[in-house]
Amino acid sequence: MQRSVKPRRLRVLHLEDSELDHQLLLAHLRRGGIEPAIFRVDNETDFLAALGQDWDIVLSDYNLPGFSGLIALELLRERDKLMPFILVSGEIGEDTAVEAMRNGASDYLLKSNLTRLVPAVLHAVEACESQRARQQADQELAHSRKRLSELAQHLQTSIEMERTAIAREIHDDVGGSLTAVKFDLAWLLRHAKDDALIERTHQALETLNHAIEASQRIMHNLRPAILEQGLVAALQWMTQRFERRSGIPTAFRTSHDHLRLPAGVPLVAYRTAQEALTNISKHAKATRVQVDLTVAAGVLSLEISDNGRGLASGDLGKARSFGIRGLHERADTVGGWVELSSTPQGTTLILSVPLDPRASASHHGDEDDGDGGDVDGQPVRPAPAPGSSAHDPSTWGEL
Repeated sequence: MQRSVKPRRLRVLHLEDSELDHQLLLAHLRRGGIEPAIFRVDNETDFLAALGQDWDIVLSDYNLPGFSGLIALELLRERDKLMPFILVSGEIGEDTAVEAMRNGASDYLLKSNLTRLVPAVLHAVEACESQRARQQADQELAHSRKRLSELAQHLQTSIEMERTAIAREIHDDVGGSLTAVKFDLAWLLRHAKDDALIERTHQALETLNHAIEASQRIMHNLRPAILEQGLVAALQWMTQRFERRSGIPTAFRTSHDHLRLPAGVPLVAYRTAQEALTNISKHAKATRVQVDLTVAAGVLSLEISDNGRGLASGDLGKARSFGIRGLHERADTVGGWVELSSTPQGTTLILSVPLDPRASASHHGDEDDGDGGDVDGQPVRPAPAPGSSAHDPSTWGEL
C-alpha cells in the first residue's frame, strides 16, 4: 500500500493581474503537493498593504499595469532581505532575468513552462528557512559571546578589586604586626647582655627582614602601588626590575614624562606589560627587549618587542593558554585592543587604547636630552639606568 504524502502548506502572496494565470499557477502548486494559502493582488497599493502580513513566498508577474515585478522586488527587499521572491512571467528577457537575480530574486519562470514551479518554490522556501536559521544561530552566538566577554571583564575587575583588598590587608595588618615585632627585637638587641641572646636576636631580625621583603613583593604582585606615581614611573621601574632579574637588556622609551589617563587605563597597560615581560623571560630566549609608550592622535599605545625565537604556529591555539586571551579581555574593559605579531626574529605585542578627549598629556620639559630618539614628533625620554636609585617605590610605605 502506497503511503500518501501530506501536502506542504505555504502562505503565498501572488502579484498577478490575470485571474486565469492565477488559477493556472494555483493548479500547478496543488498538483505538486503544495496546499497554498494564497492571496492575489494586482497593484502596488494592495501589494504594500499585503506585505504587512506573514508570507512564506512571493510569486510575481513581471508586467502589470503601472507596476512591475522588479519594483515589487525592490519594495520587498526594503522590508525583508530574505523573503523568497520568484518572477513568473509570460515573457522576460535574459537581461531582465539577470537583473532580477542580481537584485535578490530567488528564481524566474515562464508561464508557458511551469513544470519547474513546485521544485523552485520548495527550494526557495527551504533556502530561506536555512538562512533565517543561520541568522538566528549567529545572533545567539554573538549574544553568547557578548555575555561571555562581559563575564570575563567582570571577573577581571573583581580580581583586581580583590587583589587590592588583600594587598591593603597585608600592608595594614601583616605589615603592621611585622613592624611591631621588628621594634621589639630592636629593643631586645639594645638591652641584651648575653652574647647568645644577641646572636639569636640578630638571626630573628634577619628572618623578619626576609618576611617584610616577601610581604612587600606579594603586595606589589597583587596591586602595584607604584601606579599611584603614574604609568610612566611604573613602567620605568618595571623594566629596570625586569633587566636586573632576567639579565636581558631592556630599554624603555616614552613620548611624555607624565600622562593623565582615564581611570583603569594605567592598570590595564601595566598588567599588559607585566604579562608580556613574563612571557619573554619564560619562552622567548631573547637578548634584547624594547618597551615604548606613546600617545598620538588620542590613542595610547604600549608596544613591547623582543628579538627572541618568536611564537610557534600552535602557541596561541593551546586549549589552556589563557594569557593572551586574558589580555584581550582586559584591554576590552577600557575600550582597547591587543595586537600580536611574531616572526622567527622576534615578537611584538601592542596595546592600543583610545583616550577620552578630555584626557591630556602633560609635558615637563620639552628639550631632548640627547640620549633618546624621537617618537611621533615628541621627545623620547629613556628610563634611568638600572640600579640608579636604591628607593623602591612599589610599596605603600615602610613596614
